Amino acid sequence: MEAGTAPPRSFGHTLRAVWSHAARLALDVALPTLCVACRAPVAGVGVCAGCWAKLSFIAPPLCPRLGIPFVYDPGPGLLSMEAIADPPAYSRARAAVRYDDVARTLVHALKYHDRTDLAPAMGRWMARAGKELLAGADLLVPVPLHWRRGWSRRYNQSGALARAIEKHAGVPVAGDALRRIRPTQQQIGLSRSQRASNVQGAFKVAADRNAQIQGRRVVLIDDVLTSGATADACARALLRAKAAGVDVLVFARVVDTHKAPI
Repeated sequence: MEAGTAPPRSFGHTLRAVWSHAARLALDVALPTLCVACRAPVAGVGVCAGCWAKLSFIAPPLCPRLGIPFVYDPGPGLLSMEAIADPPAYSRARAAVRYDDVARTLVHALKYHDRTDLAPAMGRWMARAGKELLAGADLLVPVPLHWRRGWSRRYNQSGALARAIEKHAGVPVAGDALRRIRPTQQQIGLSRSQRASNVQGAFKVAADRNAQIQGRRVVLIDDVLTSGATADACARALLRAKAAGVDVLVFARVVDTHKAPI
């Protein structure tokens, strides 16, 4: 055998691969793929046409800082009230969709029900929404789980989304650069100030990863942006490690339709 040539597959290996493929086909016939939102049969993976139509994709006009969609176009460069009143540590945020019923179902399926098969489609939508952020990015950094929660959940949904985006944008993932150094309670049900207190000081760039972050433009990846407290705490940790800048890209964001640009 020539040097560098991979050894031929054994007959047993080939037979196992054939049986595995046949088993998957049989399972697909026995259990047709269902829409993750409404449970209707659907070709492929994800959502049916009806639920797809209910997804509210975010598009311009939007706040150039926070990515909040505007009801009308206020003109170039005008910020939302939130961006002016309480500017975040990160430079820009973008989201693929509004956090509505269908988006919530997708997020929960990925996050809590092992539906990692949804990550490629969700990541593709995120890559499209964050095109301008990704164009100048050096690294993708997923929001980390604390090791205890990661052990019980077995995977990090933000990491799954980051890896999907990497395939579309070509920006490498630094999955272990940022760490959650203390456990935090669930943000659900907390006020804005409680959310900020809950995650204050919870994140830190690993000492052996400082060189990886220093001078780099980082895009922080997460599933949902609500108050922005978690993203802000992560951005501060990355900036303390001398990141050149931090942007945020999420699958869905909560949108207050009563707010207007000023």
